[in-house]
Amino acid sequence: MPPSSDKSPDSASAVFEAIHSIMHQYRAHQYRALRDGPDGLTHLEGKVLGYFARHPGATQSDLVAHSGRDKAQLARLVRTLREQGLLEATADDADRRSTRLHVTEQGKAIAHSVQKSGEQLAQVAAAGLDEGERRQLLALLEKVRATLDAQGAQIAQGGEG
Repeated sequence: MPPSSDKSPDSASAVFEAIHSIMHQYRAHQYRALRDGPDGLTHLEGKVLGYFARHPGATQSDLVAHSGRDKAQLARLVRTLREQGLLEATADDADRRSTRLHVTEQGKAIAHSVQKSGEQLAQVAAAGLDEGERRQLLALLEKVRATLDAQGAQIAQGGEG
């Protein structure tokens, strides 16, 4: 039996191409919903707002560590959200150099709307799967994630993946 090529539907590359394609399509729907919504947020602004809604009092450094995104890019996004009145900053009681970020009431309403829209999109996307298929898909994706985590740890320790 010949080895599977990257073009065959059962190859590892095909699996990841399918995952990538689905996420791209899902995000494209999210982008449109945000862009066309009453608040005109970008996708990343919605993600940042959602992060601080879920982690009240977190710092910009916490966001950088969580997201792995560029520090300057996130600083610009936080500044924009503050200028729009969606985030507010307070000095940290223990370290006055550190700024804690909180979502304003207006920001909370928008973050809730963005979250609800994402949940509705996820429901539509997964509508063709029954409960057992959803569980199976989640288990398989978790297995892939765990393998990548283990391989990443081996590579970080100088081993071969």
